[in-house]
Amino acid sequence: MSMLAEFREFAVKGNVVDMAVGIIIGGAFGKVVTSVVNDVLMPPIGLLLGGVNFRDLAVTLKPASGEAAAVKLTYGNCLQTVVDFLIVAWAVFLLIKALNALRRAAEAAARKSAAADSSSR
Repeated sequence: MSMLAEFREFAVKGNVVDMAVGIIIGGAFGKVVTSVVNDVLMPPIGLLLGGVNFRDLAVTLKPASGEAAAVKLTYGNCLQTVVDFLIVAWAVFLLIKALNALRRAAEAAARKSAAADSSSR
């Protein structure tokens, strides 16, 4: 089998297509989560903490001089990214938990059906 034919067989398998769809959906989901964190969660948290805008939280390591921009450690952006990650991780955990529960229920139903079939013989 030639390399091109082997690659074609690999590329059209369902797993590769499913993976591509998952990556695209995951990218879109990440954008939604980022928007929820930045636009919905962080403003009220900042308000509760005295009107803090997390995007503005930074430590200036070297002030601006002349045309050189200031060197800043923007830990506020990092904090928002961590919150994004935690929300995505929690959502994936809940999804996997639900899928596992459905799989276990389907396996239990199949075992019950198989047991009923074998006892009726």
